[in-house]
Amino acid sequence: MKALILSGGTGSRLRPLTYTGAKQLIPVANKPILHYAIEAIRDAGITDIGIIVGDTRAEIERNVGDGTQFGVHVTYIPQDAPLGLAHAVKIAEAFIGGDEFLMFLGDNLVRDGVRAFAEQFTANRPNSLILLSRVPDPQRFGVAEIDEFGKIKRLIEKPKVPPSDLALVGVYLFDHHIFDAVKAIAPSPRGELEITDAIQYLIDSGRHVEAHVIDGWWKDTGKPEDMLEANRMMVEAIATRVDGSVDERSQIIGRAVIEAGATIENSMVRGPVVIGAGAVIRNSYIGPFTSISQGVQVIGSEVENSIILQDTVIDCIPTRIDSSLIGKNVHISQVQERPKALTFVLGDNSRAQVQ
Repeated sequence: MKALILSGGTGSRLRPLTYTGAKQLIPVANKPILHYAIEAIRDAGITDIGIIVGDTRAEIERNVGDGTQFGVHVTYIPQDAPLGLAHAVKIAEAFIGGDEFLMFLGDNLVRDGVRAFAEQFTANRPNSLILLSRVPDPQRFGVAEIDEFGKIKRLIEKPKVPPSDLALVGVYLFDHHIFDAVKAIAPSPRGELEITDAIQYLIDSGRHVEAHVIDGWWKDTGKPEDMLEANRMMVEAIATRVDGSVDERSQIIGRAVIEAGATIENSMVRGPVVIGAGAVIRNSYIGPFTSISQGVQVIGSEVENSIILQDTVIDCIPTRIDSSLIGKNVHISQVQERPKALTFVLGDNSRAQVQ
């Protein structure tokens, strides 16, 4: 069995961060989202992975390499434009060959992994197995209607009146029949080849399409609020490890990971929190569910429930920073001189709130 990870999307809902970087490499609990997908696939016993890449191909290749660091082998498959999930399957046919394969959307997190999912496919031998999760708002997702035997009857994309609360998670297993399906379907009104249409083609053709419903947590990290929720869930699972320097005037309360080279001075850190290598926290408060990447400096400030990316400086901000996603090399500081004013340099689709 092989695997296919889709990492060619533009990440428009995460702009401006994704103007300068791949959305799949934004860290959750200081680990790129894409790494979670690779590790979940490896832990399911699959080591031959194709990654669909687009405009951010060079960045993803630099980060992932040939897969050796994860114990897998990676092949990169370029996609000229994001023309749909089924299009990604179509262009991967040469890589997949006649093998069965697991497809994983590169911006999805499945906390408990996909081992049981792959084992069900191997045991039952359906033509396709789809990972589903019960959600409170199924009208936001592709929704599956299944019979009492766990066989999928139909799929509906973002229905106004959902037939069930079972949403497509973004992880699929297929045999070779999916290639007939992706070649047979037409583009949707938005100009893309939809994987839901391809799976419906399998169903209508009499193929066996089965469901696997997960009990654990999963998240599509396509929006900033989703990214923050994913970060909360992943830092919740950390075990305390303090490899950095914490002076006697500082307090570490609750679970925290403080990487080697990080420095905590005269500060309170209330976990769960992850603080990256080389970070400096001085005269500050770092609150629960915060991930601080390497090289970040937080001086005389308070941060909580946020993701702060590498080499950012937060300097003497009088109001607590909360529920924020802050990119790389950002400098946020308080103006001391008078007359005082707010000064911003913000990219497209940025958001700022002041009091």
